[in-house]
Amino acid sequence: MRVFTPVLYCSIQLQHPAKAETHEDSQPLPEAPRRRPPGPGDLLALAGCGGQAPADAEAAETAEAAEKAGEDGKSEEKKIDAVPVEVAAVAKRPISASYAGTANLEAPHEAQVVAKTSGVLLELLAEEGDQVKAGQVLARIDPDRPRLEMERARATMRKLENNYRRAQELLASKLVSAEASDQIRYDLEAARAAYELAELELSYTNIIAPIDGVIAQRAVKTGNLIQLNSSLFRIVDDSRLEAVLNVPERDLATMQPGLLVHMSADAMPGKVFEGVIDRVSPVVDGGSGTFRVVTLFKGGEGLRPGMFGRIEVVYDQRADALTVPRAALLEDAGETAVFAVREAKAVRVPIEVGHMSGELVEVRKGLTEGEQVVTAGKITLRDGASVEVLNPPAGGAVDTGVAQVAKNGNGTHN
Repeated sequence: MRVFTPVLYCSIQLQHPAKAETHEDSQPLPEAPRRRPPGPGDLLALAGCGGQAPADAEAAETAEAAEKAGEDGKSEEKKIDAVPVEVAAVAKRPISASYAGTANLEAPHEAQVVAKTSGVLLELLAEEGDQVKAGQVLARIDPDRPRLEMERARATMRKLENNYRRAQELLASKLVSAEASDQIRYDLEAARAAYELAELELSYTNIIAPIDGVIAQRAVKTGNLIQLNSSLFRIVDDSRLEAVLNVPERDLATMQPGLLVHMSADAMPGKVFEGVIDRVSPVVDGGSGTFRVVTLFKGGEGLRPGMFGRIEVVYDQRADALTVPRAALLEDAGETAVFAVREAKAVRVPIEVGHMSGELVEVRKGLTEGEQVVTAGKITLRDGASVEVLNPPAGGAVDTGVAQVAKNGNGTHN
């Protein structure tokens, strides 16, 4: 049994219906039906039979997409060529050279008040935080026993004074020897010294402030038995405060007594206190490579001993220095440089820097006033690359943030 696989033949009848062919047996074929215009169904059938119309449409779409992708690639290439950057103008601003460090404030004059005699504490006359003067009584110890000792010494002294006066009269009449008169005189002198010692011991019952200052600590209470040489108070003279900086030896020539010093304390944000360098050590510590610089500040105005301060020693000031922002610096291969924007291109320019203060750097050579230097976007920037300035200065105006830092003039020396 034969199996026939149906095959779909698609063709287009080009012969005229009047000229129909005949079979071999010369029997006429049935008349072909009249052709009609192809409809949508015929086009689908034609596509299933391998027609060329959809293939041409797909090729046209592919070519159009390729052309569009080419245009996008060119536009991206144009965008990549111009690197977006931010710039700042090279301008003349005031700048100062300084050394910055940290230290705790110390009181140069401080005293521990100790008991010079023993006894029970009867009265407290000062508390912590009180301002006191030298010689002011701070507390009193029971004075009864020392007073009695003084009275006894006084009686002994008076007795010997009378004995010595009679001995002098008898010596004039030669009724007593000179040796006996001298012995009485020596005893009288010893009695006088004992009386003065007893009087001094009585005065020690009044606890006296040795210096002007503030009571920083009170270590006793009323009724305590006070022992000899025990600590009672700690007094601090806060009228003058010192801060000691350990400065590297490379700055030895710049640190001189009398230089202006600025200090800010963490306990009082926003306030700046002025002082001076009081003294500079002439010796460099061989172990640390530093030397001591003692700065002096006026007490009061909220400053207290023990506060942590951030200190800046200003050793040079220039009112009209050519400066750029510190963010514009490129430090590679041991050379300091910047990217200057010239004719919409980044040009790497080596520069010579001077003082550094805050966010500003002094330029001594390499740039001129009014030029623009790249401050942001320089990481991927190359010499000669085209740039797109995102913040073009209006009329060469200087960035206000940088100008404010320059006006403050506070920074760290490197």
